[in-house]
Order: sequence, then C-alpha cells, then structure tokens
Amino acid sequence: MGPSQAGGSAAAEFDVNADDAAVAVVSLYQKQQKIYPRAVSGLFMRWRWALVWATQLLFYGLPWLSWNTRQAVLFDLAARRFYIGPLVLYPQDFIYLTALLVISAYALFLFTAVAGRLWCGYACPQTVYTEIFMWVERRLEGDRVSRMRLDAAPWSFEKLWRKGGTQVAWAAIALWTGFTFVGYFTPIRTLAAEALTLSFGPWEWFWVLFYGLATYGNAGFLREQVCKYMCPYARFQSAMFDKDTLIITYDAARGEPRGSRSRKADPAALGLGSCVDCGLCVQVCPTGIDIRKGLQYECIGCAACIDVCDGVMDRVGYPRGLIRYDTQNGLALKLSRSQLWRRVFRPRVLVYSVILLLVVALLGVSLWRRDPFRVDVVRDRASLARIVDDGRIENVYRLQVMNATEQHQRYALAVDGLDGVALEGATRWEIGPAQARWIAVGVRVPHGSAQAAGPGAHAIRFTVTRVGDAGLPDVRVVEDSTFVVPR
Repeated sequence: MGPSQAGGSAAAEFDVNADDAAVAVVSLYQKQQKIYPRAVSGLFMRWRWALVWATQLLFYGLPWLSWNTRQAVLFDLAARRFYIGPLVLYPQDFIYLTALLVISAYALFLFTAVAGRLWCGYACPQTVYTEIFMWVERRLEGDRVSRMRLDAAPWSFEKLWRKGGTQVAWAAIALWTGFTFVGYFTPIRTLAAEALTLSFGPWEWFWVLFYGLATYGNAGFLREQVCKYMCPYARFQSAMFDKDTLIITYDAARGEPRGSRSRKADPAALGLGSCVDCGLCVQVCPTGIDIRKGLQYECIGCAACIDVCDGVMDRVGYPRGLIRYDTQNGLALKLSRSQLWRRVFRPRVLVYSVILLLVVALLGVSLWRRDPFRVDVVRDRASLARIVDDGRIENVYRLQVMNATEQHQRYALAVDGLDGVALEGATRWEIGPAQARWIAVGVRVPHGSAQAAGPGAHAIRFTVTRVGDAGLPDVRVVEDSTFVVPR
C-alpha cells in the first residue's frame, strides 16, 4: 500500500468516526501569513518614536562617552573591572547587580499593574528594532499595499533593488548594533580601529555577528512571532492584570453593531454603532489581531489601533475613544475618568511603588556610602601555622586590596585580636587607579600568648587604612579572620 493510499484510508476512517461526534481539527503546523502593518500617525505613535530615539541614542552613544581618560561605561571582563561613570565596580560588588534586577522586576510589576504591557509596546528592544526595520522597509518598498503588491509581483529589476536595498540596510543596522554591543565590553575606540582592518579577536567576531544576526532575524523576519511565541512575558502577564488595569479596549457597547455608512448618515437611524468596520485597526496592528474581539495575549499594548481609530472618528465626525485605554471595570461600570484613575492607583499599585522607591533609595545610599576600596583576606592554606626562629607562632595570609577610585592611593595595615599579635612584612604600600594588589603578610603571636589562648582557631581583625592626602580623609576597612594555634 502506497503512502497516498494509507493517507486516504486514514482520512476515510477519520471521516467515519467524525459522523458520530463533532470533531474540530486544528493544525499545529499551520503556515503563518505574513503581516503587513500599515503606517499610522498619532499621539501614541509619537510617544513610541520618542522612546525609540531616546533608547537608541543612549545605546549607541553611551560607549563613545569618556570619563577622565577612559570609556564612561565599560564592562572589562578580562580585568574584572566594571566602569559606570565615576564608579569602579569589582565582581565582589555583585550585590548592586542584584539590586538592579530587583528594581527592574518591580518596575515591570508596577507598569503592568497600572497599564498592561507598556514595556512591550514602547521600550522593549524587540519593539524598538522592529519599528526601525519597518521604517526602513516603508522607505524602500512603500506602505502596506505597495509591499503586498511588490511581494506578489514577479522578480524584476525594481523588485530586486528594493528588496535588496532593504536587506542591505537591515544588515548594516544589525552589524552596527552588534558592534555597539561588543563596544560595552571592549573599548569601542579600540574596536573601531580593529574594524577598519577587520582584525577582531575570535570572541569579538563571534559576538558582533551573533548579536547582529539576532537583531537582523528578530526585527526583520520573526517580528510578531517573537512576541507571540518566544517571549515568556505574554504568558504570565495575566497574573499581573486585574479588572482595574488600564488596557487597550474596544467599547463594544458604543461600537456595535458595526457597519459601513456614508459620513452624512445617522448611525442611530440605521441601527448601527460608531464602528464603521473599516478594518484599519487590524491593518495597523503589528501582531495582526483584531482588538474588537477583546483582550488577547498577542496584544503588545502599542496603541496603534487607538491612533488610527481616533483618526477615523475625526473623519466621520464621531467622538474619539471608540478604542482607548480603559479598564474592565471602567467599561462595565461606565466610570468617569476621575473614578477610573482613583481605581487604577489602588493598594496593589501603591505597594509596588513603595517597594520600588525603597529599593532605589537603598541602592542610592549604598552607592553614596560605598567604601573607596575593598579588602579580601585569605589565610594561606599552603603554609601551615608554624613556630619561627624567635619562638613565636606565625600564620601567613594573603590580602587583596582593590582600589575603587581613579587616583593613586596609599594604604596602611594593622592587626589586633590577640595579645602581642604583630605583622611581619610590609605594612604600607601604594596601589594605582582602579587596580588590585595581592599582598602576603605574616601574623605572629608570642608563644606565651598562644598557649594562653589555647590550641585551635582564634579571631583576629585586619584593619586597612587609606592614608588620606590632598584633602582626602582617612578611610578604614576592617576584615575578620582567624589565627590558628597548633596543638
């Protein structure tokens, strides 16, 4: 039996079974139709472009800014130094990254509780770069109808140069984006000099091409598929929504029944609502949904449908707001704008706001009061406690002192915690700007004091003092350790 016959038999058997019960067949591998979003203008579109400009000026411009004699923002993984403006951070400052992640999470919770997917619609990199790529596409291939005709037309010189020009422009933007991304980890001026001779290192090549390819593919081809199927936020956003969250809504009570009519016609006399069923709200949607069917997880909250619908309402002489930001309770209870906003700022939102402000304040205070240097103390495991020539007991330690400023600093070391404890070796040294230094020191305790303390581990303290000069105050950092007395 051939494949076609087997398939036919299975289909026939399926049809027989389908006679007994209603069966809905849903293909899990249905080909997705390409979406051709229509250009739109309006208040929310201007906000989106303002954020496109703001985020991209920040992203592309920040690596080129200088602070003192270095790049203002640089994450030097090889040297384990992270420069952010005047701050010099070390891996030991990982707690600040944790605080930033907590701030980001609570900001997302807050914005989502207030107005849904604001992040997705206005500032998400996927949204921003898709908007940039679609702008290039419109410039070279035309608006929605022109692009559809161009795709359907046979290949010609005009189609080749328009399509080819779009791909070249996309590739240039993507590669520049990958180059800029790597410029946060390798000094970007050095990277630019390497780019002129194509002399990147292997990892630089990898990340420039990888990040560029990701930008090219996601913003140029995948687009709404990323938001609908790859982004986890679309799945768990409902857990942060409630009936007082501002969402993009279609006022069905006002709009239905929908239908076309002339501008001079009275919709009440025709038994129609305000919706003229033009379909523009679907044509401008970057994910291709119909907002008139209610809230859907594919909606990214870009408000393009609001802008285009307001324009239609203006042309036919109806009040704006058929599609608008509103809440489920606002629609159901017909709340006024003042009542609506009072319910938006509910206890849940206030709690998020207080926590967010508190974490931001604690992070700011911590950075403000941060010590200008750090000290790590490690007891040398390779050197056991021993009795030296003068009869004292010695333990050896390694101290890492990290200068978190961009000036040369002088430091002094002291130890206490046991009677007669003393240091053996250098107790004063200098460390260059944003440098770290490992220092080996011996700590000795008289035999009598050690016997009085008894065998085992005993607490001691190292005190490292920044010796201030040029008006700088002395700063002390104290680190605890243990001194081992052998049996």
